[in-house]
Amino acid sequence: MEDDNEQEQSCWAYLPDVCLSNMFWWLDDRDRSRAALVCKKWNQAMYSGSLWRTRTITFSGRPSRSNTSEFESALWYVKRFGKYLEHLEIKFLNPYNAVLTRKFQVTMRGLLSRLGKCNSRLVSLTIQHLELDRLVWKNGIRTQFIKNISTFLKRMSKHLDYLNLKGARVMLEEGCEILSSLSYLKNKSFASEINIEDFFSHHLSIYSSPLFHQTMSTFRNLVILTLNYNCISDELLDILCENNAHSLWTINIKCHTHDPHGQVVWGMSWANLAKRAPKLKVNFFFERVMKHNSLARILLAEIPLRSISLRSCYFSDPDWSMRPTLTTLLPAYKHSLQKLTLEFNNDHELLDEELLQLVLLCERLFFLKVWAFLSVAFVERLLQYRAEGKCVLCTMKVRIYTTRHETSEEDRLLRDIYKKFRNLIDSELNYFVIAYPMV
Repeated sequence: MEDDNEQEQSCWAYLPDVCLSNMFWWLDDRDRSRAALVCKKWNQAMYSGSLWRTRTITFSGRPSRSNTSEFESALWYVKRFGKYLEHLEIKFLNPYNAVLTRKFQVTMRGLLSRLGKCNSRLVSLTIQHLELDRLVWKNGIRTQFIKNISTFLKRMSKHLDYLNLKGARVMLEEGCEILSSLSYLKNKSFASEINIEDFFSHHLSIYSSPLFHQTMSTFRNLVILTLNYNCISDELLDILCENNAHSLWTINIKCHTHDPHGQVVWGMSWANLAKRAPKLKVNFFFERVMKHNSLARILLAEIPLRSISLRSCYFSDPDWSMRPTLTTLLPAYKHSLQKLTLEFNNDHELLDEELLQLVLLCERLFFLKVWAFLSVAFVERLLQYRAEGKCVLCTMKVRIYTTRHETSEEDRLLRDIYKKFRNLIDSELNYFVIAYPMV
């Protein structure tokens, strides 16, 4: 029996390092700590840098007994393994009151301070949905937190490549202070991707701010830029053209009904940027901005549009029509449009034919998602076009709205359509179609 135990121990003792690392990779922090107590070799495996390069630290925004352990665990991790960190994501979930935001701010001050001293390899930082304009963020806590973030970004600016502060909801000066921190050392920032969607508070006309333009002029190597339309102006497009045309690949633009979007942007500015940055593709996401006049002012023909999403969030307006957008506006992108998402309440007008003609017209459209009042025949005709090679759709996601509570008839017809085109659907399509009561 003793020999068997020695043999068993020796097998574990000589387990290759790569196997140990893989085993530790699947364990959570508590189990890793316990496993590290087994022997010296396992303790060394605990400190393998590959285990600690990526980290998501989550703080609960509601009072609970686990809050204290969450904050302590975050500090423990940074003190012991922060030097290995390359990709960091911080989550602060729906803060309940000012006490918790204060505790979060103090913890982040210690965490970022420690990380700034021990880490020289962080390339990615994500802190989303802070919503600093909420009342739970008292002015003093908010100001101190922004100062902490700015100080940390100054330290990390020489190697930080990706910054995501989506949903921060800061004022203009605060936002520019944070972004300027990335260019603190050299008066230039070489970050390749920044996400500042909903970074500024809703009501701000960022597009008219010289301070914002000055801040954006420090970025010199942008590949992907995500922001709101209330930041877009001729000045910004000229700055991107001058400083980032060699690298710029994607611009993601969100336009929300609460954001100011009445500015005039000239097609020439888009044309110059598209010419200087030939790889550039633009993706637009509209939230409750659906009227043709508003869209026509924004969606200029010179934009190299790859994807567009139009969502009305179930609101219905009898004075609004989607038809001119489908027939006169979107066809301008028939050579470039690849993804189309439409979610709207068109209970006052039928649009099957207009949608089908648009799909046939857009020669590169491979993704279609439509939630609208449609006939079941729309799906059958779409599949028939695909079977005949008249369109190149690879993804079809359709939610057919109906005013009836019962959808059994639509469900039966959809099953028949699936049987008819089953070979095509199963072999070539990402296909999802349902009937949905809209009452």
